[in-house]
Amino acid sequence: MYNPTVARLTYKAVLGRRRAAILFVLPALLLLIAFAVRTLNGVDDQVAADVLGGFALATMVPLIGVIAGTGAISPEIDDGSIVYLLSKPVKRPVIVFTKLIVAIAVTMAFSAVPTFLAGLILNGNGQQIAVAYTVAALVASIAYSALFLLLGTVSRHAVVIGLVYALVWETLFGSLVPGARTLSVQQWALSLAERIAGDGLVGSDVGLPAAVALLAGVTVAATWYAGHKLRSLTLAGEE
Repeated sequence: MYNPTVARLTYKAVLGRRRAAILFVLPALLLLIAFAVRTLNGVDDQVAADVLGGFALATMVPLIGVIAGTGAISPEIDDGSIVYLLSKPVKRPVIVFTKLIVAIAVTMAFSAVPTFLAGLILNGNGQQIAVAYTVAALVASIAYSALFLLLGTVSRHAVVIGLVYALVWETLFGSLVPGARTLSVQQWALSLAERIAGDGLVGSDVGLPAAVALLAGVTVAATWYAGHKLRSLTLAGEE
């Protein structure tokens, strides 16, 4: 289910010069914010949770997911080079799964690692804040990667749509509108962080069993449908 050649090409596309620059900017900004907050405010568990929840999980993780998830496949579809890949004797599910693994790995590396480091800077992992938000970033990375990989297969405007989803739905509606929170990857991930962190420091509107089921369901469904769309694209090309 994993093809090294497809993985190498996908890493090259995702970590291209322009995308890599953006990928490094967001974690660097998080660490800079963490240093500034720690210097100005000292150690405060609630402030640490607010910074990691408000910037790391609500903004950085979905934006990196957009870059990695769409970048894993949409450039090849846009420039037509996907036809050459599909002409090789590699099963379509293997292509999608390999690209998903690459997107997840990149998203985790550029979101979960800096989230943990920022948590250590802010309060030294007091009340398990750093670990809680790192786990949330890890599980959110999986769901975001699958969603944005799917988006890259169904739309030529995947990056724009992904940014709207990340900035408007997840960051704005997901934080302010109660009904929208239950349909937010961010809230599902927060449910796991809530279980790990100290009492009252992290909150989620979604129960843990429902959150786990939704994270798994969305990931599996998005991956399956991305494979379905890729098979349809192959048939169209052959016709």
